[in-house]
Amino acid sequence: MSEDSRPTAETWDRARNLAQDLLGFLDDSPCCFHAAAAIEAKLQAAGFTPLDEGERFALQPGDRRFVTRHGSATIAIIAGTQKPSAAGFRLAGAHTDSPGFKLKPSPETVSDGLVRLGVEVYGGPLRVTWMDRDLGLCGRVILKGDGDEIETRLYRGTGAPITLPNVALHMNRTANDEGLKINPQTELAPILGTVEGGLPEQGAVRALLARELDIDAGVIIDFDLFLYDTQPASLGGEAGEFVRSGRLDDLGMCHAGISALLASAGESTATTRLMVCIDSEEVGSTTAEGARSNFLPNTLERAAYALGDDREGYLAALALSRLVSADNAHARHPGYASKSEPQHAPRINGGPVIKVHASRAYATDAYSAAFFEQSCERAGVPCQRFVNRSDVKSGGTIGSMTAAQLGMPTADVGSPQFAMHSVRETAGILDHWYMTRALETFFLQG
Repeated sequence: MSEDSRPTAETWDRARNLAQDLLGFLDDSPCCFHAAAAIEAKLQAAGFTPLDEGERFALQPGDRRFVTRHGSATIAIIAGTQKPSAAGFRLAGAHTDSPGFKLKPSPETVSDGLVRLGVEVYGGPLRVTWMDRDLGLCGRVILKGDGDEIETRLYRGTGAPITLPNVALHMNRTANDEGLKINPQTELAPILGTVEGGLPEQGAVRALLARELDIDAGVIIDFDLFLYDTQPASLGGEAGEFVRSGRLDDLGMCHAGISALLASAGESTATTRLMVCIDSEEVGSTTAEGARSNFLPNTLERAAYALGDDREGYLAALALSRLVSADNAHARHPGYASKSEPQHAPRINGGPVIKVHASRAYATDAYSAAFFEQSCERAGVPCQRFVNRSDVKSGGTIGSMTAAQLGMPTADVGSPQFAMHSVRETAGILDHWYMTRALETFFLQG
């Protein structure tokens, strides 16, 4: 890096300020439901008001609105001054879910007086990193309300009652040489506590929920609960240049996109801007809240109609639109350099990464790469490229499936990070600032 291209002291200060806000957002978002709630809180603080999918959309130019589906996916909208058929949409998208472990409906089993919790693997977590951590429970609880009503309550447990202890090296002598192989049914059942300590052999989770939510256990109908690492997000590195946390993939991009949209909100544009924070990416997106659902297409179409377009106008608007799919990228790991493609290996704090794949696991093509790189240039931030090794299977994002649904040019991008899908990942604070600036510029481009 030349002296002229090094970040200034002012850039570092802005990156640190934004990183502090990111740390708070990560700590507030232990799972997809809490992430959507944290996003809504940010939007409402900035003057955005909710739209209800069950009612007709009402939008005027300049309106700031948001719509949420099933408590885990949120789309924020700033209506443009022109009809979408005249100016199109500018969209950025990320996902609220992260790999981990979800409780089974009847999770408790007892072994040697220990109450263990049955879990299913959600997505593709790096399993071994979850062992010997201070874990808690979070998610949503479904309750019997008045009459036949159903009430939803967010839950985040106090303390860190759960542990997933490793087996001693003395009993698994090959672990360091051959890696730890973990059976998800028999060995991934974390310990909640002991029967001697007062836990019931069945119903321990419902009793815990009832106590901490101050409700009767009999009103609990069901729950969607996940394990989460209770260690707070933090800055690392001698100069505080790294952010370390669970769920950076992909809450880092949710935060960057929402921050960029809010930063752009003070400027009026002809184009309607949207930040899409979708759920279920880690499990294939085939859910009512996922990228393969009708959530985004319906929201776009209804916004177009509310702003004066008809069906033909909506289809014309799609042809004028652009999408940035933001999902973190792999930085070259200095200890595993051979895992990266030599000519396309991003480095942390080197700038946003454009992800390319010949078979289109990433949606990027030369045109969409160009419009995102143009946003980076206008924002004054560096830009990098990522391509997988030719002998390694690529991951995927919401980019290609969303591009196929909507037919608009789409760039797959992300901030580089280490240890993707670990319980604790590492990224760069400069990259977070750079990505936010690039997305802000993208939202404001005509």
